[in-house]
Amino acid sequence: MANASALERGREAFSDKRWADAYGLLGSVDFDELDFADIGMLGRSAAMLGDDAGSFAALEGGYRRCLEADYDLGACQTAFWHGYRLLALGEFARGGAWLSRAGEALARHGADCAERGYMMLPEVQQRLAQGRFAEAAELAHAAAEIAQRFHDADLSAFAVELEGRAILLGGDVGGGMRRLDAAMLTATSGASDLIRGIVYCSVIGLCQQVMAIDRAQEWTILLQSWCDQQPQLGAFSGACRIHRAQMLELAGDWNEALVEVHRALDRPSTMPGERGAAAYQEAEIHRLRGEDAMAERHYERAAELGAETQPGFALLRLAQGKTDAAAAAIRRAATTTADPLRRARFLPAMVEIMLAAGSIEEAAAATADLAEIAARFDLPTLKAMLAHAQGSLALAAGDAATALPRLRDAFAVWQTLGAPYLAARIRVEVAAALDQLGDAEGARIERTAAQRLFETLEARPDLERLGGKGNAGGLSPRELEVLRHAASGMTNKQIARALGLSDRTVDRHVSNLLTKLDLPSRAAATAYAYEHGLIERRANG
Repeated sequence: MANASALERGREAFSDKRWADAYGLLGSVDFDELDFADIGMLGRSAAMLGDDAGSFAALEGGYRRCLEADYDLGACQTAFWHGYRLLALGEFARGGAWLSRAGEALARHGADCAERGYMMLPEVQQRLAQGRFAEAAELAHAAAEIAQRFHDADLSAFAVELEGRAILLGGDVGGGMRRLDAAMLTATSGASDLIRGIVYCSVIGLCQQVMAIDRAQEWTILLQSWCDQQPQLGAFSGACRIHRAQMLELAGDWNEALVEVHRALDRPSTMPGERGAAAYQEAEIHRLRGEDAMAERHYERAAELGAETQPGFALLRLAQGKTDAAAAAIRRAATTTADPLRRARFLPAMVEIMLAAGSIEEAAAATADLAEIAARFDLPTLKAMLAHAQGSLALAAGDAATALPRLRDAFAVWQTLGAPYLAARIRVEVAAALDQLGDAEGARIERTAAQRLFETLEARPDLERLGGKGNAGGLSPRELEVLRHAASGMTNKQIARALGLSDRTVDRHVSNLLTKLDLPSRAAATAYAYEHGLIERRANG
């Protein structure tokens, strides 16, 4: 009777989405007394807790039970999910072996069934990984048709999500997004909780990968609500927190973003890859606030966990005046990344860093690369990034008339998408363009608006560049470096040799810094540097 009571209460807990209660109660029942549905609930409860070991034990037990009962379809199902999860964890040998078992069971079953669609999914993902997007989309569509024929909402949500991913990565952003929206609708309205969580996280991650910020914001709110409704949820909640932190950082709520990062890290079920993403996110906020030591520590932690630390780490080095190190790091990231959408994440930073380093040619090449990617993928964020890069490039060349409309275009997109910090950064460049065009009043208005935002965010490096304590007067790290050498009494030729630059590049840096600081001469610039703490005063000076 005790077992019967535990079994009934376990089933009830599963129905109520009390995953820890369900797993504990069902697990307390002798395994031989569980039927196939009960074993499925036991395994799914473990999966929803993020307990892979518990889930695998239930799947293996279920697989053996199915073999003993000559239940080939059940054997296919349990072997498939075991293999699929192992592949997701990077255990390709074991995962492949379990998928082979699933295929053998399906062959014994013989009849047409939804499981034939499930067995297509690993092949779809393999083709996606190989960049064979058209083939992946075709195969995923075939799996979705099987799902429709057998009224299997889980398979439908899974297959349509993969189809949308393939279409989008193949370059058809509109078509891909429509299929992803369809997958999310199916997941929300008919899929099981496990598949719903998988599809939610997958779609949001893809939207962030391709910088479809509006979609990512919308679906992150839905994922957060779904997670909050399940206090005992272990799986997905870490990823949910990180997705939310990324959206909060973009929206300028940096304090709350850090809270979400710490919540993700506090959960034992948060996966190592998710922990790496969380560490990178924390590093970014510390970098933006000028907390260099903390930022560097978290970038190093992200790297230990296998996360990419660029472009943030290169931008940290740039802010520290280590321009050569920054250039080397961002150059490596951009030139060794084949996937165009992943590379697009590095290119704006590459433009900024190469302009600071005086390498106009590399900045122009990065802008051209970004233009090709933006032409292929019709995304507002890519267009904003391109417009910003083009504006910065024109501004560095002294062509404010060309720079201004491109910078305003970029500003409008980020403002519309609710990214105030990025918009404020562009405002500073708009002000510089207006200065060059003789509109001092317009420039003042733009700088004041940017300054207020930076003060709210406590973005100290940006405040310093605008005119605060220890300020570089809006100078780039390379211009600041040139100023320090000039203040030491070096000629332009000597500075060029010391920094490995051409005489012409140094001449341009000196001219730009005098314009930015509104100073008439090198002597005045030297006085400015000492006055604002850019150079330590000599003891005998």
